[in-house]
Amino acid sequence: MDASDERFGAPGPAHAARAYRHSGWWRPEFLDDLVLGGHAPDAPALRDAGRALTRAELRRAVAGCAHRLRALGVAPGDAVITQLTNGIPLFVLVLALVRIGARPVLTPPQLREHELDPVIAAVRPTVLAMPRAQRRFDHLALARRLKERHASVRMLLVAAGADAADRAADRADEFDLDELWTGAGPADLEDVGAEAGRSPSDVALYLLSSGTTGAPKPIPRTHEAFGHVIRTSARVSGLDEDSVYLAVLPATHSFAFSHPGVLGTLCRGGRAVLAGPDDPAEALRLIAAERVTHCALSPAVLLRWLQAARQGGFDTSSLAVIQVGGARLDPATAGQAHAVLGGRIQQVYGMSEGLLNFTRLDDPPEVIAGTQGRPASPGDETLVVDPDGVPVAAGAVGELITRGPSVITAYHGGAAPASFTADGYYRTGDLVRREASGNFVVMGRVKDVINRGGEKIPADELEALVLQHPGVGAAAAVAMPHAVLGEAVCLYLVPSGDAPVDLRGLRRFLTDRGLAAFKLPERLVEVDALPLVGVGKVDKVELRRDIARRLAAEPRPAPAAR
Repeated sequence: MDASDERFGAPGPAHAARAYRHSGWWRPEFLDDLVLGGHAPDAPALRDAGRALTRAELRRAVAGCAHRLRALGVAPGDAVITQLTNGIPLFVLVLALVRIGARPVLTPPQLREHELDPVIAAVRPTVLAMPRAQRRFDHLALARRLKERHASVRMLLVAAGADAADRAADRADEFDLDELWTGAGPADLEDVGAEAGRSPSDVALYLLSSGTTGAPKPIPRTHEAFGHVIRTSARVSGLDEDSVYLAVLPATHSFAFSHPGVLGTLCRGGRAVLAGPDDPAEALRLIAAERVTHCALSPAVLLRWLQAARQGGFDTSSLAVIQVGGARLDPATAGQAHAVLGGRIQQVYGMSEGLLNFTRLDDPPEVIAGTQGRPASPGDETLVVDPDGVPVAAGAVGELITRGPSVITAYHGGAAPASFTADGYYRTGDLVRREASGNFVVMGRVKDVINRGGEKIPADELEALVLQHPGVGAAAAVAMPHAVLGEAVCLYLVPSGDAPVDLRGLRRFLTDRGLAAFKLPERLVEVDALPLVGVGKVDKVELRRDIARRLAAEPRPAPAAR
C-alpha cells in the first residue's frame, strides 16, 4: 500500500481486504451509523454530571452539531484535534465530525506541547477542540499557543464555556462547543451527511499511539475496520441493551472510547455514564445510583476503588463485569476485586493499533487472574517471535506480532515503518508468553518503557529532555516500585556542576518544556557515575535493583492510632 494513501486501515494486499469483507468482519457501514442506529429512540444513551440524552436526543444533537460545523467551514477530510474530558460534548463532537467526513484525532487531555506539536505537524488539523481548563491547567492558553505555531489551525472549539474576556471581539476564531449542539437544528442525520461522499474504507478517525517509542503517532482507523473492533470487543464483554457502562478512564483513550468502551455499549443498545478517575467514592456512588453493569479500569484506579469500597458501605451488586487493562493485573488484586466489588473480572490487553485480547467471562478463575486474555477477533493472527523474527518454542517468551482485520498496516504518513514486517505483521513491542490455553501473559516491553499506572513513559525520551538541563551531565530513568501505580519514574543523574539540580526544580524545568505531568520523575538519585555494562550501555538492571534496595531500607510510616 502506498504510504501516501489516506486509507491506511486497509491491508496492503487487496485479497486480504476482500477476504475480510467476504468473512463479514468488515461490513459496508459507517461508524456513526453503527453507534447511533438500530435501537429504540426513547432509550437512554448518555449521561454525564450535567445532563442526560436519549438515543433520539443524541441523534438530534449530533445532527445539529454537524450542521453548525459545516457552516463554520469544517469540511470532509479536515483533521480536528479533540482533547476533551469525559462528557457528552466529546461524543457529540466526535460523531458529528465523523458524520460530515471530517476526522477527529482522539487526544488524551494530559498531553502537552512536547507531545502535541509533532501530532499537529503530522495531521495538519484545521480545528483544536479543548476544555477551557482542567485540573488547574489552562488548556485554552495551550490551544492558543499551538494555533500560533501551526498555520493549518483556523479555529478553536472551547468546552465548558469561556469568560467574558475570552469572548472578546478579537477572538472571532474561538467558539463555545456547547453552542454548537445544544440549540435547535436538523433532526435528520442522513441529510446532514449526504454531501460527505464517504466510503466505508475511508479513515473515520485517528487514535494516538501510547508514545512508547517517541512522540505519539496518529493511528488511522477506517469505518469498516474500526467497526469490526468495536463489534468483536463488545460481544466478548457481554454488552447488550440492558448494559450500563461507567467510563471513568479518559474517554479519548481507546479502552474507554471504543474497546469496547462507550461506542461498544451504544452499538449494543446499552447506555453509558461518563465520569472521571479522581473520585473513587463518587464512582462507587454512581454504580449504585445508575445500576452500572460494566466498567473499565487500570490496576491503579482499581486499587483506589478497593480502598474506598472498604471504607464505606457502597452497593456494587449491579456490577457484572470489571474490565482491567493498561498494565498487568496481579492475581491477588484480581481476587480482592471480585471479593470486594463483586462481578466478574475480565483482563484486557490490547493496543490502539488494533489487536485486542480478553479473558472470557466463563474462563476459570486461574485463567482470569493469571493471564491477559486471547484475541477477541477470530481473524486476527498472532505470533510470538525472537529478535530475528523466528517463532519461539511453545511457552517461551518473545515479542508479540500480529496482523488481521483489526490491525492497521501503517501509521499516518508512513511513520515508523520498522513497526511493520515485510509480510504485514505489526510489531507490538510487548514481550509475552502464550499459555497452552491460547491466552497471553505479558512479561514486559522490548524497549525501555516505564508503565506508570497504565501510562507508558519512554525512558529515552525523558532522558533526552533531562540532558538539556545545564546541571545534568548524565541521566538514566528507570521504573521504581509504587504501591498504587505499579511503577513510577526514578531518575538517576550525574551532575555537571554547571547549575544546582533538585527534584522540584527539574520537574519545573521539564514542565516548562511542555512535558506531560505523568512523565515527570517522582524521585531523584544523584550519583557520581552511572553503572555500565557491555560496551558502555547503562546497566538499568542494576539501577532498578538499587532503587528497590533503597525503598526497602526506608522506614515505613507508622500506622495511624485508633
